[in-house]
Amino acid sequence: MYDLIIIGGGPAGVAAGVYAARKKIKPLLITESFGGQSIVSADIQNWIGVKSISGFELAKNLEEHLRSQEGIEIVEGELAAGVSKIDSGFRVITKSGKSFDAKTILVTSGSRRRRLGVPGEDKFDGRGVAYCSICDAPVFKGKDVAVVGGGNAGLEAVVDLFPYAKSICILERNGGLKGDAVTQEKVKSNPKAKVILGAETQEIVGDDFVKALRYKDLASGEVKEIPVQGVFVEIGIVPNSEFVKGLVQISPFGEIVVDPRTQRTSVEGIWAAGDVTDSPYRQNNISAGEAVKAVLNIYDYLTKSV
Repeated sequence: MYDLIIIGGGPAGVAAGVYAARKKIKPLLITESFGGQSIVSADIQNWIGVKSISGFELAKNLEEHLRSQEGIEIVEGELAAGVSKIDSGFRVITKSGKSFDAKTILVTSGSRRRRLGVPGEDKFDGRGVAYCSICDAPVFKGKDVAVVGGGNAGLEAVVDLFPYAKSICILERNGGLKGDAVTQEKVKSNPKAKVILGAETQEIVGDDFVKALRYKDLASGEVKEIPVQGVFVEIGIVPNSEFVKGLVQISPFGEIVVDPRTQRTSVEGIWAAGDVTDSPYRQNNISAGEAVKAVLNIYDYLTKSV
């Protein structure tokens, strides 16, 4: 019986593990791998305290920091498949069938970007295809890029790219932009931006790196190609919350609903932090901070329960 099981090995999970170990909580961390979504980023320039770091290096540093802590147990290469209530707390079952029990649970399983599912997307992931404009916009300084998605996420990505990119082509499948009016005006008034409506992305092409994007003009049926060195996919995210659905309160978007003061969920004994929650901001630094907040609250909960 552990005091705490942490599910996830991104910045939130690792921050939670470090703080739990230092608080002498008996913790177990379960993760498939370390680093989270940022592992594919070539150059992260907003991880506080480090001017520039690759996603791979960040993941390595996170893992090393966690493993240096005394008292933390780690189960790597496992995905949580379900969490259930038991008399003494909670039981986590992994996809391979392993079972672990704890008094409390902290879900830091993050989210995954909604993908286009077109040829070239996987091949050029991290080599021109990007999913985080705040993280990766500086990498595309002086380059022509495309942003797929005309909602708030897409338009905010365009704004993030304005100081860096040479030109930005926004492709929206439907008949109009869906972002808020102020951001739409900001995008439309900038000469760097070009909006293409009724555009269905078909393929991302290149050699070692992205060279072009092909899309279908839904009005004419014609397949067209635009030369770009980067493609930002901004069509939404999918929280990795499936394994707690039916147990804790989930938003219509699949996010775990939490109290932002404590990170507590709707079920006593379960907390959540980072991109899997309904937090409005999805950043590594914020996820780590939320996880620290959660662990401090879990520590208070456990010590007051003794």
